Amino acid sequence: MSHLEELKRLILSHKVGHALPREFYTSRFVYESDMSAYWNRNWIWVGHESQIAAPGDYMVFDYGTESIIICRDGNGAINAHHNVCRHRGSRICIDRSGNARSFACPYHAWTYDLSGKLRGGRAMAPDFNPDEWGLLKAKLIVFQGLIFVCASEDSPPIEAGLEKLAPLTAPFGFEDLKIAHSASYEVSANWKLALENYMECYHCAPSHKDYSRSHSLKAPEEMAQMIEPMRERSAAAGLPVDVLNLTGTEAQAPCADIFYRRYPLYENYKTGSKTGRQVAPLLGSLTGHDGGATDVQIGPLNNFLAYSDHVVGYRFIPRDMQLTDIQVVWMVGKDAEEGIDYNLEDLIWLWHATTLDDERIIRHNQEGVNSHFFSPGPLAEMEHGIRDFYGAYLAKLWTSANKPADGASAIK
Repeated sequence: MSHLEELKRLILSHKVGHALPREFYTSRFVYESDMSAYWNRNWIWVGHESQIAAPGDYMVFDYGTESIIICRDGNGAINAHHNVCRHRGSRICIDRSGNARSFACPYHAWTYDLSGKLRGGRAMAPDFNPDEWGLLKAKLIVFQGLIFVCASEDSPPIEAGLEKLAPLTAPFGFEDLKIAHSASYEVSANWKLALENYMECYHCAPSHKDYSRSHSLKAPEEMAQMIEPMRERSAAAGLPVDVLNLTGTEAQAPCADIFYRRYPLYENYKTGSKTGRQVAPLLGSLTGHDGGATDVQIGPLNNFLAYSDHVVGYRFIPRDMQLTDIQVVWMVGKDAEEGIDYNLEDLIWLWHATTLDDERIIRHNQEGVNSHFFSPGPLAEMEHGIRDFYGAYLAKLWTSANKPADGASAIK
């Protein structure tokens, strides 16, 4: 049986409402299919405009075997290029970030301007046309300062969903954020196990003692009783409490998921902190705390938790079949000064502790799934997000298996 036939057999073997079969986390071919059919064709949050504020500023974002250069050119436009020289494929940007007038390949010195155009190749034939050999582009969207890229032209249509999301997130002033701290937690597990873990709070009460002291998401019945009292506080603070759920079958297309929901913290918690006290200046146009937190999802791979005084972004970046980086990014208002307006240790405490918990439980999850005796069990009601993820994920792989793509269809 060919690899593609085996992949189709695996997809058809999945029982709806149950976990995925073992091979989805242990097969090298499935992992490679994940990269080509899913990751290369999804929007990935790569950073914030504040990271490339000046002309010539750039940063490099990697996942799997892919590498993307995100830069601001001399006209102020933001571009995304594949970090692959058009000559013989060398990486061009070796540093993770910086400021440059142009990009020069360290191998044979082919040089590209910030728009990706090849300035010239040394000692090439007389009929060589540099206009035909610029850097391959990746698609790019900026939403309220948050930068998203898609490696291929085949990107999910999220623009209409973002239009509906925009007025809900506007009070937070995402465009006026800056990154206060970033951390990466390596976990020996397939990326899907890490992402699935974030998509459900069924595990929160037994696995996250610190988180569960402050967040009602662990107990849906309790949370439902607390939402109405929070609404008045939210309205007074200038916070929308609408729910926007364009996920799963409600999404415009597979992987075009957009989600927004404000939910209450427990009494005496203004924000996600150890003491419940405010840890940074209020964001955007907010006038006070409502004792709530907002889940925001943009596409299936990008998750944000917005408090009234800071925002936490989560990514689960595949490095290998059973190696994933859990990347956590803490953002505060652009004018907030460390040591004056916020203490970094207080700011990051909760989600640092929670992510250490996650690394442990995800690692043990992978160890169990690796067993030949693992059999996919039924999902709980609180794991509905995983069911939605499976639907779009398997649809992407099925399409690829029945009509294999020719490379990543990078944008010329």
